[in-house]
Amino acid sequence: MNERRIELLPPDTHTGLTLSDRKDRAAGLPALKWSMAHLMEETGVLNGISILNKLNQRDGFDCPGCAWPDPEHRSRLGEYCENGVKAIAEEDTTKRVDRDFFAAHSVEELSTWSDLHLGKAGRITEPFVLRSGSSHYEPITWDEAFTLIAGRLNGLPSPHEAIFYTSGRASNEAAYLYQLFVRQFGTNNLPDCSNMCHESSGTGLGETIGVGKGTVSLEDIYQAKLIIVMGQNPGTNHPRMLSALAKCVRNGGKVVSVNPLPEAGTHRFVDPQSPLSVLEGGTPLSGLHIGLRVNTDVALLKGVMRLLLDKEDAAPGSVFDHAFIRERTEGFDAFIADLRTVDARAMADTCAIPFADLEQLADLVASTDRIIITWAMGLTQHVNAVANIRQVVDLLLLRGAFGKPGAGACPVRGHSNVQGDRTMGIYEKPSEDFLAALDKRYGFTAPRAHGHDVVEAIAAMRDTRGKVFIALGGNFISATPDSEVTAKALMNCALSVQVSTKLNRSHVITGEEAIILPCLGRSERDLTPAAAGTAPRPQFVTVEDSMSVVHRSQGAHEPASPHLRSEPAILCGLAAAVLGPRSTVDWHALAQDHDRIRDEIAAVIPGFTDFNRRVRTPDGFVLPNGPRDGARFTTPSGKARFSVDPALPWTVGPGEYLMMTIRTHDQFNTTIYGLEDRYRGIHGERRVVLMHADDMQEAGLRTKDRVDLVSDYGHERTATDFFVVPYDIARGCVATYFPEANVLVPLELRALKSGTPASKSVVIRLRKRPVEG
Repeated sequence: MNERRIELLPPDTHTGLTLSDRKDRAAGLPALKWSMAHLMEETGVLNGISILNKLNQRDGFDCPGCAWPDPEHRSRLGEYCENGVKAIAEEDTTKRVDRDFFAAHSVEELSTWSDLHLGKAGRITEPFVLRSGSSHYEPITWDEAFTLIAGRLNGLPSPHEAIFYTSGRASNEAAYLYQLFVRQFGTNNLPDCSNMCHESSGTGLGETIGVGKGTVSLEDIYQAKLIIVMGQNPGTNHPRMLSALAKCVRNGGKVVSVNPLPEAGTHRFVDPQSPLSVLEGGTPLSGLHIGLRVNTDVALLKGVMRLLLDKEDAAPGSVFDHAFIRERTEGFDAFIADLRTVDARAMADTCAIPFADLEQLADLVASTDRIIITWAMGLTQHVNAVANIRQVVDLLLLRGAFGKPGAGACPVRGHSNVQGDRTMGIYEKPSEDFLAALDKRYGFTAPRAHGHDVVEAIAAMRDTRGKVFIALGGNFISATPDSEVTAKALMNCALSVQVSTKLNRSHVITGEEAIILPCLGRSERDLTPAAAGTAPRPQFVTVEDSMSVVHRSQGAHEPASPHLRSEPAILCGLAAAVLGPRSTVDWHALAQDHDRIRDEIAAVIPGFTDFNRRVRTPDGFVLPNGPRDGARFTTPSGKARFSVDPALPWTVGPGEYLMMTIRTHDQFNTTIYGLEDRYRGIHGERRVVLMHADDMQEAGLRTKDRVDLVSDYGHERTATDFFVVPYDIARGCVATYFPEANVLVPLELRALKSGTPASKSVVIRLRKRPVEG
């Protein structure tokens, strides 16, 4: 029984909120200034720059941040962004979480620390165990840790009582080993971070074009004549995307931003490596920003398509690509019949945008077939998220915008190998073809029953159907919805295990017992094990970016501790201990050389033939993608599918607001680097709620008033003590930072079909707090 007195939610710590003018441009010299400040704080500027010289270079390592692809021509001055620098600064920090640290700090105390404070504690130096009834982690050897985990797993009545989570930072090699180990153990309980972000993209794209990935290359971005950036803040979440957008604009392309908030990164980009760009104030990006209400994207897209239909009716053959539609698609007649019932002006009203904006966007779409639509969580974290993606595809299909230069669909992934992990088989609902290939290669019968996704895994632990939780990276507690429910669920487990580089909240909210297995960071040297007569040699892992390019990642920096192991070595050791002689896999051999793992991948995963040779070419290789490669759609019929989805009415009532969660410029996913959301002019505070000034006046609120946020889905959930900040956001909508507002997102509020938590469609009320003093 887990009886530790743990604080389940992050503390309401306030350091002093200040507000400034919102910025109208991203990057530039301020990005350099803040990057250097983080390097100086964590690892020293000279040491940091020596490491950064290898970041995203062909002979270096892949950034542990976002999954934006690397350009063909890479700057030797640096091929990274401000948030990439922050990630590397914290990975290569001189601070250490060692046995002295854990002797001094109990988990009860650590649970009162903020996510920022936990993340800044430093690198974990050796394996640690939190024993039943203890409040302090203590050292444990690798073999003892593996034996303890094996005992817990093998003692379960059913393998389905174990849950194996994966973060997007795991390499292809680690992900392949992990899913193989889990399936030999006997379950498909492989939830991953995709379940919480782009699962809706994969579902919607899979249904309509036959592949759950994007269909463009970086060269397509450069060649596009129109890029529509929807539900996305690239200036903070994928900053290297800005240089690609700027190149598109310089080539004559146009950029449109569709987002409830105006963001500096889609307005103007200042290239900090270009003195001319700095002097000129950068490159203007979006010529049109459409600040629609939260989750009215289907209405926007259907309104645009209705205007396109009107243009087509007025001049047949001038707008729709009828040859493409006739030869490559199905469902067009039903789609058009539905579209004729749409009132474009009503769609603009639903979005709360001027009808002229809708007309301008339709004119831009009608002017070219070299259209790319990019998106991120602003489309995928709603109950109707899959419909959002299907309507994106509908618009592209009308213009024949697949399989040609400068055209296609572009979901932008938020973690460096989250797409590769899914390719490797990290999925709770694997295909029969994939499982049959495992059966054939390894001579066992993989489980066929679907496993738990993230939300189902939380429910299983809550209901004590999940008893052991193992995480390959990530910060499960802070990434997931319904924070208090999730925390209590994890504490129900007999054992929780984290494979990690740094401390986070998932190390202090644990099962009755907990183990930390510390791994190498991306920037650190990974050597083959010493063998008789053979000296250790450097080796590399591989990743897959957002555009299906598979390439090497090889760190060269001295590891933070001699006791660290690579993720593949950890997984091989764990699998050997758990499975023992009943496994048909030689885990010891795979642990000796990553090339052997890649040979296994080549034998099982389509597209990876001759993996070891091809990935050693300078830029790696591109995985096959039918819709990208000549508009060959891989649906059962071989044709892309038009979809019919309703535009939901705006139903937020009086005194209610539709809340979307967002990130600050000083964080990446759940990692908090600081308290400076400088593009939005918000400093020194994370517990803020962004709100339209007229809504504030109507509610009797003033700037910096303190409120509690309340959602009511079956019962009240409350996020306490937030500051009200006026902002340019549609009336009836508010925005709050993730993960502080996760407590308001009920476990049951999920996207249809994909199951993604609807973290950007939460109806809340504001409750004003009494004035202190």
